[in-house]
Amino acid sequence: MYLGVDIGTSGVKAVLVNEVGAVVATAARELALSHPQPLWSEQDPDAWVEAAIGAVDDLAAAHPRDVAGVRGIGLSGQMHGATLLDAEGRPLRPAILWNDGRSHAECVELERRCPSLHGIAGNLAMPGFTAPKLLWVSRHEPDIFKRVAKVLLPKAYVRYRLTGEMVEDMSDAAGTLWLDVGQRRWSALLLHATGLDLHHMPRLVEGSEASATLAPEFAQRWGMANNVVVAGGAGDNAASAIGLGAIAPGDAFLSLGTSGVIFRVTDRFAPAPQAAVHAFCHALPGLWHQMGVMLSAAASLAWLAGVMEVPAATLLAPLGERVDGPSPIKFLPYLDGERTPHNDAAASGAFVGLRGTTGRNQIVQAVLEGVAFAARDNLAVLSAAGGAITEVDLVGGGSRSALWAQICADVLGIAVHRIEEGEVGAALGAARLGRLAATGENPAQVCTRPRRLATFTPNPSRTAAYDEAYRQWRKLYPALKEFSQ
Repeated sequence: MYLGVDIGTSGVKAVLVNEVGAVVATAARELALSHPQPLWSEQDPDAWVEAAIGAVDDLAAAHPRDVAGVRGIGLSGQMHGATLLDAEGRPLRPAILWNDGRSHAECVELERRCPSLHGIAGNLAMPGFTAPKLLWVSRHEPDIFKRVAKVLLPKAYVRYRLTGEMVEDMSDAAGTLWLDVGQRRWSALLLHATGLDLHHMPRLVEGSEASATLAPEFAQRWGMANNVVVAGGAGDNAASAIGLGAIAPGDAFLSLGTSGVIFRVTDRFAPAPQAAVHAFCHALPGLWHQMGVMLSAAASLAWLAGVMEVPAATLLAPLGERVDGPSPIKFLPYLDGERTPHNDAAASGAFVGLRGTTGRNQIVQAVLEGVAFAARDNLAVLSAAGGAITEVDLVGGGSRSALWAQICADVLGIAVHRIEEGEVGAALGAARLGRLAATGENPAQVCTRPRRLATFTPNPSRTAAYDEAYRQWRKLYPALKEFSQ
């Protein structure tokens, strides 16, 4: 048996996977977000640990024999979060998360200090990344900055608490702006630009390598053996790719999680920072990937459900599984700013076209379409950076909706595949990495593709209508940018 634990933004998921690769059981615990000021997004690092331990406790209580047979554990997690530890390994402040937008000025400063940033890190300096957050802390919380002994990402902190080892994998490290992504090693030059040094960083391993052994207290707590291997693991999207079997150059998927991503595997470091495309290490040696990133995908629907005080499923039910054409309402899904292609932390969401006759269904449909239009922005820049993407697997919480899948197919103009276990992709990928670390098997034998449950193909008449709607939608961001600022 193998265990995967995904430390997400809204919750922690744990999955048990057996020797034939099937998911045996899952468990989840929710997490709370804190927004103490505009653009700020923080979490208590110890809440991740408590949720991870609680999720595995639930699995151990319900499936004690299966949990006792776990040989390898993999971790995946939300990327970029700055978890600042003192010399005793204790958090100095709440973690500053991936969707925190406070460090825009520090991004400008970082690019000024390090003109070679793009070539080394492969990415623009964006407020979501880790390095600008540390510049912000040094400027606004200098007493805390002076006490920083280590900077860990979310899953690395959970690993530290479960094993006593401070280790990070290449895929997650690539999202810090401190990694030489092409060489897969920390960059002393980039660290120096933020007032840090190599000793502030955890040890690096590949995602499929053993990073540590589960601490005896947790092995005993869960009835496991004393030699359970913990893999390097991966950032959430690279882990999802492992769960999808996306390990060959050209493989691609669309994630509709809290954030949204179009992800493509590459066999080389292929940065395209001018279009705000991310170029990161993959979770397996010798592979990299490109990503276009939307900060509010399924989060946009969750926001609307919260405002209307009804579950998201209740909002979607009246629309059925397909619509006749675009909503007359347009929605910009920039509730937390946007990365690709705008790199604008101050961008804001908007509804345009509301009238006295506008109904709830039109608003709900507009939200789904706004996210799909943002995905089309991402598809366009990725295609320009590395060639056309002709089909995608669909993962994340948004993959539950056949309607959303069809809208994505019609808007993107490509086939969209709903897959088995699409909602536990990152945790499943983490479990697979745990297996690889424990067994040393060939990744191609372990990282197989899940069964496709349904394929959604573009409808020509709707696609033509969405082409025109997309052209109109694209005018909104520049028209409203001054208002957003």
